[in-house]
Amino acid sequence: MVSNKPRGLGRGLSALMADVTQTPEATSGESSRRPDRTVPIEKLRANPNQPRRTFTEEALQELAASVKEKGILQPLIVRPVEGDMYEIVAGERRWRAAQLAQLHQVPVLVRELDDTEVLEIAIIENIQRADLNAVEEAAGYRQLMDKFGHTQEKLAEALGKSRSHIANLLRLLSLPDDVQHMVVEGKLSAGHARALITSDNPSELAKIVVRDGLSVRATEALVKKQAEGEKPATTARPKSAGSDKDADTRALEKDLSAILAMKVTINHKAGTETGQVVLTYENLDQLDDLCAKLSR
Repeated sequence: MVSNKPRGLGRGLSALMADVTQTPEATSGESSRRPDRTVPIEKLRANPNQPRRTFTEEALQELAASVKEKGILQPLIVRPVEGDMYEIVAGERRWRAAQLAQLHQVPVLVRELDDTEVLEIAIIENIQRADLNAVEEAAGYRQLMDKFGHTQEKLAEALGKSRSHIANLLRLLSLPDDVQHMVVEGKLSAGHARALITSDNPSELAKIVVRDGLSVRATEALVKKQAEGEKPATTARPKSAGSDKDADTRALEKDLSAILAMKVTINHKAGTETGQVVLTYENLDQLDDLCAKLSR
């Protein structure tokens, strides 16, 4: 069972990243990290808790062709299990491709890792995928923060990303599920989704954006018009009190919603420095998660 207790950098997020990340040198024909040993392919088994469950046949065949020509340039990360077997921590796709290429042995890095670190590395490796969409990447960052207590700053430092990049992606998780699904399906870009974050009705506006094929700039203009009180063509609902809020307040609500993974409403009393922050939980699990975060 994975503990929710923050553990700073644990074994070291940067150290875990050093094992997982493939450097440019490794892709050009020289392995950036010398393997500890080579292991017969039948002595390896997949990680049953690997977050990535889908491996497309076409992509595996392409990788297999490359492996057949150049070999495996980046060692797999494994941990010893019972007998003389090893469990794959990172590199299951390379292992599958090696089988298709009919290799008998693969290079490995052997690490003594507990279940928590195995899951952490698996999530990190998942984030490194080139074909990851913005919502999937954001979900990976959220997992690393919620399960292992990493901060945005530590993630940015270890992953070589800017803090603003991670913060902006995490904000996408505050969008309704149907809008996130449009991003996953490729109907909306991350830029479109970011423009919709401050909207009072992102689901409705997202449908208009997809229907009319609007650009990101046009989407921003649509959101601005809605914030100023102009209704989209398909909108029939009356103007709510929330639409009177300034853009900074709405953006802060979205940021806090992304951080806490629940709806956050800020009610500021005009002309004063007082107000209310209202947290809305959908189930008792969310309430338990909130209590755990506040008690850290």
